[in-house]
Amino acid sequence: MKIAKDTVVSLRYELFDSEGELLEKVEEPVSYLHGGYDGIFPLVEEALHGKNVGDQCSVTLQPDDAFGEYDHQLVEVEARNAFPEEISVGMQFEGAPEGSDEDEEDFLLYTVVDVTDDEVTVDGNHPLAGKTLSFNCTVTGVRPATAEELAHGHVHDEGAHLH
Repeated sequence: MKIAKDTVVSLRYELFDSEGELLEKVEEPVSYLHGGYDGIFPLVEEALHGKNVGDQCSVTLQPDDAFGEYDHQLVEVEARNAFPEEISVGMQFEGAPEGSDEDEEDFLLYTVVDVTDDEVTVDGNHPLAGKTLSFNCTVTGVRPATAEELAHGHVHDEGAHLH
C-alpha cells in the first residue's frame, strides 16, 4: 500500500542538526495520520506521499519548516519569588507569553535557562527553534486509517504517535 491521504504511516527516524550531530533517534516506529492532519512536518509529509513500506526519505528542514525562528521576545526574566523554592535550570512550566490574552491555546512551554538569587530567566522557544534540521526516516508500515482516527485527526493504535 502506498502512502496517501487518510493512511496511517509508521516510521523510524533520525533527526540531525546542520553540523550532522544526531539530536534524536527513534528505534520503535512512530505513527501519524497522513493527509494534512498536522501529525508531522508538512515538508516531510509531502516527501513521504506515494512511498511504500521500506522506502527511505531525507528532508532538510529550514527553521520555518520545523520549529520556527528563534524569538528573543519569548525569553523573559521574572522575579525569583514567583517560582517554587526548588527551581533549577532545565525545569519547564506552561504559561502565556507577556501581553497575550492568556487563552490556553496561547500557552507555551517555558524552560528555565538561568536562576540567580533574585531572578529566573525562562525561554518559551522550542529547544530546536532557529535550527536547520535533517529528518531521515524509513517507512515501516502503511494502513488505511479507521473512521475514528479520521474523525479525531490522529492515530489511535497502541504504538507511539507524533502529535
